Parts: sequence; C-alpha cells; structure tokens
Amino acid sequence: MKAMILAAGKGTRVRPITYVTPKPMIPILQKPVMEFLLELLRQHGFDQIMVNVSHLAEEIESYFRDGQRFGVQIAYSFEGRIDDNGKLVGEAIGSAGGMKRIQDFSPFFDDTFVVLCGDALIDLNLTEALKWHKSKGSIATIVMKSVPKDQVSSYGIVVTDEEGRVKEFQEKPKVEEAKSTNISTGIYIFEPEIFKYIPSGVEYDIGGELFPKLVEIGAPFYAIPMDFQWVDIGKVPDYWQAIQGVLTGKIKNVSIPGHEVAPGVYTGLNVNVNWDKVDIQGPVYIGAMTKIEDGAKIIGPTMIGPNCWVCSDTTVENSVIFEYSRLGAGVRLVDKLVFGRYCVDKTGASIDVQAASLDWLITDTRQTPPSTTPMERQAIAELLQTNGS
Repeated sequence: MKAMILAAGKGTRVRPITYVTPKPMIPILQKPVMEFLLELLRQHGFDQIMVNVSHLAEEIESYFRDGQRFGVQIAYSFEGRIDDNGKLVGEAIGSAGGMKRIQDFSPFFDDTFVVLCGDALIDLNLTEALKWHKSKGSIATIVMKSVPKDQVSSYGIVVTDEEGRVKEFQEKPKVEEAKSTNISTGIYIFEPEIFKYIPSGVEYDIGGELFPKLVEIGAPFYAIPMDFQWVDIGKVPDYWQAIQGVLTGKIKNVSIPGHEVAPGVYTGLNVNVNWDKVDIQGPVYIGAMTKIEDGAKIIGPTMIGPNCWVCSDTTVENSVIFEYSRLGAGVRLVDKLVFGRYCVDKTGASIDVQAASLDWLITDTRQTPPSTTPMERQAIAELLQTNGS
C-alpha cells in the first residue's frame, strides 16, 4: 500500500532547531521523528512511501535514502530549485500542492492512500481507520482526536454531523466559540479521485483550501475521532514536552535507549562519569561519549545528548541538551533546551549565546572554550537565569 509523509515545511515555530535540522529529522532521544512514522506505516502494510522535501531536503534524503534499511521503499519529491551557487533552495508548494505535483509527474496514487504530517509521534491503528474510511465511501477522511475544552484554541477544530460527515472547520477558535472538541491531527486518508479537486502548478493547502472546497461542494468527506497517542512537535514547547513525556514514561511507544546503569538513569556507550562524585536523579538519559565532571548535578527528566561535556558544579534540571554541547562550570540550567549556540526556555524564548557574549557558557565540545574568571562566570550565570527563565 502507498502513503505520503509531508516533510517540506520550514518548521519556523521550532526554531532555532530547524535552522539546521528539518522537522522530520528532529530527534526523540537520538531517533528522528520521521523514523517512528515509517515504523508505523510498515506495521500496517504501507510499504511504498512518497516524501515531499524542500527545506534542508538533503538532510532527510541522506538519512533515509531508499528506505531499504527501514523495510519500506521511499521516493522523494523535491520542491525548489538550485541557485547560481549550486545550493538547493526550498520553495514549498503547500501540502495539497505537493501531493498534486507527485501525481502529475506520474499517477503514483492509484488506490486508497494515507498522508501523514512528518512532525508528530503517533501510535494510531491505521488499519482500523482505513476500514472505517472505506465503509463510508469517503473520498477524504480526517483522523481526529478529542482534546480538553480549554485546549481547543490551539488547534484546528473539525465539526461533523452524527454520521461523521464534515460540516465545518474552525481554525483555533476561542474556547467559548468552539463547536467541537475534536481536532485535526494531520492524518488523512484519500482516494485517488481527490486529485480532481487540486489545481496543478500552484501552492495549495490541504486544511486551508482543499478541505473547505470539499465541504462547499458536498463531497463525501468524513472525519473519525479515535483514541490514540498523538504528540505534536510543531513548536519548541511541544518538543520539550515530548522529551519529558518519553523520559517519564507518559509516551508509551518510545523506549529510552542505552543501558540503565542506575534506577531511571540510562546511558549510551563509554560515558565518562565518576558516579560517586555526581548527583544524578532520574529519569535521565546521557548520550555516548559524554563527560560529566565531579560535582555536577543532573535532575530529571533531563536528556543530555552524545559527545557533551558537563563541567564541575553545574546543575542541569528538567532540560534537553543537544549533542556536542559544553556547559561551563558552575552554571545552573533549569527548564532549558540547549541547541548549538542557543539556550531556549520551555516557552520557546531563546538567547543567542554568541550575540549575548555568553559563548563561554555554552560551547561546542570540539572547540576550545574561552577562559573566564569565577567572578565573570557568576555574573553571566545570573544574567542567563534572569533572561532565560
């Protein structure tokens, strides 16, 4: 069976991570989120998968290649061009536009197919959803999930009749104006006939343009509410919460990698730490070839990536530290995400470490860190705590 993963977006709400990492490649404890989607698709018999790519397309293609090592076949549809310097320039054409481009090239989608957004962790029973879709004779089906009433303003709301036929959409309505608590999860099932309603050669969106058109013309268009785990990582706070959810066991379909060396403390290969001289309180994951100096304190849920260096008397609490990060001595990081030269709090507000002259605090472990005096370290640490909390 055939499926498509939408992977062409720039991921502006997940910056600074997506400056160098496309959203489908954002790691959930060292494993790209798109890899989990491939596993789900394969589990339910979808083995021919199209991926539309644009922003940082080469990162996705070089990792997944033809899909052979994941037990599926993958092909890519690049949306963009090559500039005069030979650099790929992404020019995404919308979710529906990306589908149409593939079909116009050669009619690939010749039977019922599934489309998934490439930035969510899900454990959906796709087989059950597909069966329901076919029983309705639907041309398009949205998989919905119910959320608490006070959360509806963060999502696109789907309004259906008693048979599940889609009647209306509400984009992030006020709580008091919401006509439903069912949200669109970005998981769709289509019949090939859908392409009659998507124009060629233009930017066109599934949720914003295609679906309203189907409602307007009265097409057989349905939505099914399903109870499943759905973790969206569309924004930095979502990603931060996803990592916390994995470490605390709230997200069941992602296991913590490595070896459990103490209750709730997991490590990769060859971690350098004197366990008698550090305070580590799980759940904590420490990546391979990471050094934790004496006197450091790490309080979970916290993830520290591979090839990091946590200096003496540093406290890391409830945080996510990406690979090759060096955290300076005596620093206290609470509710932070450290990525490259950025320190981001759990609301998404970020500090550019270099621009703020904090580059002693967070450096690349492959570089020699600048020297500082204890007084300078204390002053800058206080500045970080003030601006980053």
